[in-house]
Amino acid sequence: MINQGHALPSPSFSVRRLACVFSLAGLMVASATTSQANPLIKDEGMAQKLLGKHALTLQWLGSGTLRDAGSVDVIDEKGNWHLTGQEETKEGHVSLDGMVTEVDATTFAFTGKIITNVSFINQGKDCQRNGDFTFAKKANRRYWRLQQIDNPCDDAADYIDIYLR
Repeated sequence: MINQGHALPSPSFSVRRLACVFSLAGLMVASATTSQANPLIKDEGMAQKLLGKHALTLQWLGSGTLRDAGSVDVIDEKGNWHLTGQEETKEGHVSLDGMVTEVDATTFAFTGKIITNVSFINQGKDCQRNGDFTFAKKANRRYWRLQQIDNPCDDAADYIDIYLR
């Protein structure tokens, strides 16, 4: 093809432009990674209470006692606080998987996935929620409760509780 008066960029110009694009992409990846690391700790004492293994309940499941509760682990993985756990009973199950993003004296923020399944809610099908959630510990209670209690798949309120050790 013959160039009809349009100047082609020099090879060095293209290399510089490509290097700039890769550099910007690297900054965006680094920024995204940094925003996930190290939850914002506003209360060190409560943060230490959150790390570790805890009982997990959904009020529709089991006998309502901690004897048959599920469990949740909050693990510090190189600065990222991963929260994962589940409760399974004959009535259904609940599972959580994601990252703790902030901890203060009464609440913690969690970004991730919550799946509930109860035989008599949502026709017994899984209900998955993805996003940002808040768990709060109120008054003298020994647990943090999910604040977004409305089940998006049915007309029900889900009380998902994570118990202090």
